[in-house]
Order: sequence, then C-alpha cells, then structure tokens
Amino acid sequence: MAIETYRNTAEIHTGHESCKKRSLEVLQEFALPKGLLPLDHILEVGLNREAGFVWLKQRKSKNHTFTDIARHVSYGTEVTAFIEKGKMRNLTGVKSKEYLIWITISEISMESEESEVIEFRTPLGLSRVLPASAFQLNEEN
Repeated sequence: MAIETYRNTAEIHTGHESCKKRSLEVLQEFALPKGLLPLDHILEVGLNREAGFVWLKQRKSKNHTFTDIARHVSYGTEVTAFIEKGKMRNLTGVKSKEYLIWITISEISMESEESEVIEFRTPLGLSRVLPASAFQLNEEN
C-alpha cells in the first residue's frame, strides 16, 4: 500500500475538522482549486513533502456533483496522489461519470494558478479540459 510506504516521514492530521482544514491548505499551497476534493468525514490527511505524496482517508465513499458543469465524481475511501505545483499525478480513488460509465482519473493539472481551465487525464491518456471556476470552493461544494 502506497500510504504505508510514505507514512513514516509524513506530516499527518487526524479528525475531520483538522483534516478538512489541512486538505484545503494543501490544495491552496499547490495552486489547485480548493473545491477539487469536496470530501466528507475525513479521517486522515497525510503529506510526505520529500516524496510529494499526499493522501486523504474518509469514512465512506462520496459521490459529488459539480453543478456548474454537470459532472458527477466519485471519491473512494482513500484518495492518493503525487502532488506538485498545479498538478496531481498517479491519482487514485477518483472517478468521473461519462455518460453511463465511471472513468478513472489519474492526473489533474493546471498551467498556472491564474489558469482558467483545469485538465483531467485518464490512465489511457484521454483528457478533458474544464473551467477551473467549477472547482472553486463555495457553499455547494
């Protein structure tokens, strides 16, 4: 399991309130929209800065609809990624519904913090570009 590999030298937060706050701080620190991971009941957030590995554990999977773009996204009980400025790669635990099929998302990237678009990529290399504004934190996320 990837989390166990990086746990020893990671900064780890537990408890929903602390984890929710820390997850938003991590997204902001790495220039990604704060509404990108609208998780509920977060149990643990870990960040291994040396490896650039981040993980989030939540009590149960969550399906979320980004209403501005009518996109359904599923977040597993564990979401992991290697994170760097404007990018999450080797992402696990996130799927997006395309028509009737759930598609695994393996990478999320933005050209810059000011970019108006965000790109989502699958393990097969297929990608979709969506407005970054749809992933900003608001009351609905």
